[in-house]
Amino acid sequence: MTIPPLLAFESVCVRYPRARLRALDGVSLDVPRGRVTAVAGPNGSGKSSLVRALLGRVPLEGGRMLLDGVDVRQLDRRAFARRVAVVTQREDVTFPLRVREYVTLGRLPHGTRWSSASESDATAAVEAMDLAGVAEFADRSTDALSGGEWQRVRVARALAQGGDALVLDEPTTFLYVAHEMALFELADELARDGRAILLVSHQLNLVARFAGHLVLFDRGRVVATGEPSEVMQARTLERVYEWPLVVTRDPATGAPSLVPLRAGRR
Repeated sequence: MTIPPLLAFESVCVRYPRARLRALDGVSLDVPRGRVTAVAGPNGSGKSSLVRALLGRVPLEGGRMLLDGVDVRQLDRRAFARRVAVVTQREDVTFPLRVREYVTLGRLPHGTRWSSASESDATAAVEAMDLAGVAEFADRSTDALSGGEWQRVRVARALAQGGDALVLDEPTTFLYVAHEMALFELADELARDGRAILLVSHQLNLVARFAGHLVLFDRGRVVATGEPSEVMQARTLERVYEWPLVVTRDPATGAPSLVPLRAGRR
């Protein structure tokens, strides 16, 4: 049965100023509820440009992006933020805040411009910190966090924001293996609860274990799409990543697993 997409990208084209080639060249993909949809590819393949386009940070040269069938560019940004929470690849805060206050900022789209945080906002922030595993940092200043702690706090803010979709751009940056696994497990759990999850990641082996659908980018285009076992073919991945490799099976899950080889050896 075909799952209708919550988010849809249709022939999306993006070109940065003074760039000869497009960062995204006719990209189409669907992000339905109830599934982790992953986007992978080498550096510079257009993965993060897709997220920037969704946020309106770069204009479209062509195509459109839809939220429940409505062009995103026609939506009020607060209305969009109530439906879609995004964790970008990079973010810095100008002034340090307590972690609790920073996570509560995720509730801003749900209030009025001049309203203060409500009791329900505070409850949502506490629940989000628990889900992201950062409750112990609640009273710590954001400038006292390690890179991995800061990354998890940013995920907590997106969880507090709520909505129907969660977009994660390289969310496991700075995380060690336990927290990487916990975050992927959380994404899977949220998808099973009915959210649409768009996960941008270079961690192909983790993606293969958790994603229901994988979209492989190369030079701004979609070069393969389908279940991870369909996309993660050695010939395809060698061409895209320009390195010799083999694809085996994860002994624990049976998912495909990429193994890079020594240069010149196969």
